[in-house]
Amino acid sequence: MDHHAYRRALAERLAGSELPVPEAELDGRCRRLREAMAKAGLEALLLTDPADLYYLTGYHTFEVSVHACLVVDARRLVLQVPSIETGPAVVTARVDEVLGYRWENLEEVIEPLADALAPHRTIGLDPMSAGLRHGVLAPLQARLGAERFRDDGGALVDALRLVKSPLELDCLRESARITGLGIRAAREVIAPGVTDGAVAAEGARAMLAAGSEFMSLQPIVTVGPRSGTIHVNHKRRVIGEDEPVFLEFGSSWERYTAPMMSTAVAGRASAEMHELRDACRATFEALCAAMRPGNTFDDAARAGEAALAPVADRAFFSGVFGYSVGAQFPPSWVEGTGFIARGQARAFETDMVFHLPLCPRLPGRFGIGISDTVRVTPNGGEPLTDNDWQLHERA
Repeated sequence: MDHHAYRRALAERLAGSELPVPEAELDGRCRRLREAMAKAGLEALLLTDPADLYYLTGYHTFEVSVHACLVVDARRLVLQVPSIETGPAVVTARVDEVLGYRWENLEEVIEPLADALAPHRTIGLDPMSAGLRHGVLAPLQARLGAERFRDDGGALVDALRLVKSPLELDCLRESARITGLGIRAAREVIAPGVTDGAVAAEGARAMLAAGSEFMSLQPIVTVGPRSGTIHVNHKRRVIGEDEPVFLEFGSSWERYTAPMMSTAVAGRASAEMHELRDACRATFEALCAAMRPGNTFDDAARAGEAALAPVADRAFFSGVFGYSVGAQFPPSWVEGTGFIARGQARAFETDMVFHLPLCPRLPGRFGIGISDTVRVTPNGGEPLTDNDWQLHERA
């Protein structure tokens, strides 16, 4: 049985059986996208970001390292996937056509994809998508003409995904609940002599037991001086007396992730640790006050900078006070559709959702990170996660 016969046989029994999004929701998303395409003068979109494919069709798989794409035009959705992914395409996606290609033979990608795009004179791309492969795009442009392709397609989908629907907010709330369970379970096992991996394992166990799917990022746990370095993770380090333990978790519920940070100390926290915690709290309150419709992302970042100023000369901070979250896949839960940072002129809208990753770090010494995932409301930021904003001392 080849992959074409496999797809047909599976479709007879299980077509759409794991569609994660109600059809009415998908209809609304596709309708709004097509309206935006028409306004922008685009006849088709070629999308390659796994989260965009999920958002518009429901298609999802844990294997997101292979070429997959979606062609959107005024009438049809055409999904192209490798042979090994025709199963997930049949059971999880709602599309008009699935184009399969042999996993080991990328030469089968170009011809059917070019045929799907050939009727269209203006084709939008997302040039920042990690899934847009030069080995696919260059032959398409050579065959169809580079002048047909425009680089403004990704912004149309980003604008839709940035504002969450009631269904999406419900998914984020459930992720937030499970993330909190993981954080609290992990804190319970923190003590001198325990490894960072054991703490991560307990957090992962609690989240998976509570219903999390495979996560876009593994639980992040760093100890002592390693907590002062951004984006390292657990590595068999033993927790020492009075060392801080930094936690950053994000469960996945229907691919939606609401992350949260917490820091506990295996003993007594120093005055300097409390000072960084206080700076995090003040920054969070300033951000939430500024996260209201009409204010820009830049406005909120400036408010955050003012609150963080007392420790800014000593502590490293990334400069991004918030990033949008929603449906996402490995290797990151960052949605990438919006960033609360200096120079970002976009205005907040009700039901945008951001993780506020507040973690000032003293290089080579320690970092203190505490955060919530926050929904924008007319009155400012409203947490979806349930952080208590304490620096937990595990005596």
